[in-house]
Amino acid sequence: MKYFAISFIVFGLTGAFAQQQVNLFTLNEVSITSGVFKQAAETDFNYIQQLDPDRLLAPFLREAGLEPKAESYTNWENSGLDGHILGHYLSALSMYFASTKDKKAEDLIDYTLAELKRVHLANGNGYMGGVPESKVLWNEIQKGNIKAGSFSLNDKWVPLYNIHKTFAGLKDAWVYAQKTEAKTMLIDLTNWFIHITENLTDAQVQDMLRSEHGGLNEVFADVYAITNDARYLELAKRFSQWTLLNPLAENKDILTGMHANTQIPKFIGFERIAQLEHDKKYHESASNFYDNVTQKRSLSIGGNSVREHFNPIDDFSSVLSSEQGPETCNTYNMLKLGKLLFEDSANASYIDFYERGLYNHILSSQNPNGGFVYFTPMRPGHYRVYSQPETSFWCCVGSGMENHTKYNELIYAKKNDKLYVNLFIPSTVKWDEKQATLTQKTNFPEEASTTFIWQSKKKAQATLMLRYPEWVKAGTMEIYVNGKIQKLEGQPGSYIPLQRKWKNGDKIELKLPMHLSLEDIPDQSGYVSLKYGPIVLAAITGDDNQDGLFADDSRGGHVASGPFLEMTEAPMFVSDSGQDILKHIKPIEGEVLKFSATELFYPEKYKKLVLQPFYKIHEKRYSIYFKNETYEGLAKLQRELEEKQQAEARLKAITLDYVAPGEQQPESDHGIKSDNSNSGLNKNRHWRDATGWFSYNLKNKGGKAKALRITYFGKDSGRKFKILVNGTIIANPELMGTEGDRFFEVDYNLPETVVTNSDILTVRFEADKNNITAGIYGVRLIGNIETNDNH
Repeated sequence: MKYFAISFIVFGLTGAFAQQQVNLFTLNEVSITSGVFKQAAETDFNYIQQLDPDRLLAPFLREAGLEPKAESYTNWENSGLDGHILGHYLSALSMYFASTKDKKAEDLIDYTLAELKRVHLANGNGYMGGVPESKVLWNEIQKGNIKAGSFSLNDKWVPLYNIHKTFAGLKDAWVYAQKTEAKTMLIDLTNWFIHITENLTDAQVQDMLRSEHGGLNEVFADVYAITNDARYLELAKRFSQWTLLNPLAENKDILTGMHANTQIPKFIGFERIAQLEHDKKYHESASNFYDNVTQKRSLSIGGNSVREHFNPIDDFSSVLSSEQGPETCNTYNMLKLGKLLFEDSANASYIDFYERGLYNHILSSQNPNGGFVYFTPMRPGHYRVYSQPETSFWCCVGSGMENHTKYNELIYAKKNDKLYVNLFIPSTVKWDEKQATLTQKTNFPEEASTTFIWQSKKKAQATLMLRYPEWVKAGTMEIYVNGKIQKLEGQPGSYIPLQRKWKNGDKIELKLPMHLSLEDIPDQSGYVSLKYGPIVLAAITGDDNQDGLFADDSRGGHVASGPFLEMTEAPMFVSDSGQDILKHIKPIEGEVLKFSATELFYPEKYKKLVLQPFYKIHEKRYSIYFKNETYEGLAKLQRELEEKQQAEARLKAITLDYVAPGEQQPESDHGIKSDNSNSGLNKNRHWRDATGWFSYNLKNKGGKAKALRITYFGKDSGRKFKILVNGTIIANPELMGTEGDRFFEVDYNLPETVVTNSDILTVRFEADKNNITAGIYGVRLIGNIETNDNH
């Protein structure tokens, strides 16, 4: 009982719940008893235990002047984002411990906090972090020497994002695991941050916030809730980015082209501030953002983005063609935001989306044998890459460790005498206020029903709020109490109140008929996804050529870079009318949640494909979206796809490496360095230019590079600059704006003396004196030169 009291105090000191419609149960009040979610949590904890905490702690000890006990991990952990995984590690362990009381998890928490305490004492100022050359960086910031870029701050890789993970890990170790030393270090770290930034002007802070900074405003708001010290709420508001807060509060859509997961945590912070201060502007900004992303930018699995960025709402073609589909971190954060909005509204629509993302993206993002997914490609016939404990330290590994430890967070909620049943997951909830326990027994979604057993020593007056999911057809949901059917009043997408004086052993049964449905891709381009109830169905298309299926520690190891399935060979639905195709999809006799569409699938080789829950497909190529075409339109479509396919194949055949300037991960993966450089978006394409310079490292596989292909915009005028490769000037372009309102490409031959025996080519764009480089939209290293403009 001690933990319950602490949890209430943590979030109750400042009236955080004053306007909330529902309260969540703490993690240790809800236990998942069986099923896929329990298995996923155990798989996750097994992965976590394979990590060496001393290697995760190494950057923190190094920066504090202490001798690390082990060498730092590689990958993102020793290439600039050193230490970012440790915060996720603490959060995941803390939530797993709160959910299970597993002593092994608590031992790892205690050890990690003890080592961090050594760091805390050694630094002596409250700081703890693994950012390389931390002291130099934070001294520069304190003096107001700020050089911010989208994914850098004073030439460091997103240090604010990095340190946010430490803040969050300490906060979770206090909130979930009740570790008082974590609370002390969290408050000291926050005080250090105030000291570092207190003399900065608001303009300087907002300039800093151009650099990705995770959910700093959220965690500062949480520190306020813990301490009731108004300084921390002011800090949260000060570190809220006005260029997002203000337009989204007015429901302006400025999101296209933005790095998706950079933005989502900011809105989580806005909503947390709104909960604590009841600020309508912060709430409206968060709510409008959530609606925009979930209603206009999300796919059937609940994920969003392509190559980590928000695509145009009227064009999802890049999503369907890229191997870099929705990022798992995005859905992790969208569910966090939806959870907060649900607390404030008790609106079932937030649970409908939460359920969608939970089953179809989050659950599917972990291999049942261990390993997390970064990108989930929507390209038909492609595949996913899985992390490995010793090689992979991406953001989606950090959030992935957390994802599967907290499946119990939103199954139930409460308000006064009401208990909300949100999700159909086998579980038990302890409702202390009623001195009762509710146990849910279900095999959902394998079976379209669930059963609840009420247990209490005395009778208790209460109302069970039973979710009527939006995917259940009106008039088909049934509720039975002790075998007697109940009269329903309600519609899909709401809650059905069941009020009575409950006694020990009362039994409630829900019949939740599921049916097949089609969901168009948001741009209505003719691609559809199939769902059975809330479950997205997909088809296995093969298991060949899954290059890098289990990631190494290379910077691009999280990308499924194997060969594409040609779009002309991807499975599609073809019928006489293109309408009413559901009648041709039949359940397979004797199989659970498996369907055939033999009359629809095209080409012929796919006639026997099986549609099944996407979350059950692993280590395979798959298709989630299918083109829905008529026989009449098939010939035209095939011609169009063939043309695109041939162009795609030609380009891929000659490409040795490629950078998309202005996009975070491609630039980071290619070692971007810059001075006086800017990036932006034009016609839904990212660019980078500079009055100084910027450079990338490209892989010259086999020493075969022959040319650089650079993409420009035709209206760039008066741009004079140099292009250097490994320090040698290979071109002196001057753009005069003569190519019109279009993008165009130029090939620059590479001297043999420059590329010979060079596995890495450093490509640098450098502005002439008092000038500016062109906006660079693409940098492609090619091994053959086709007919093209040569300058």
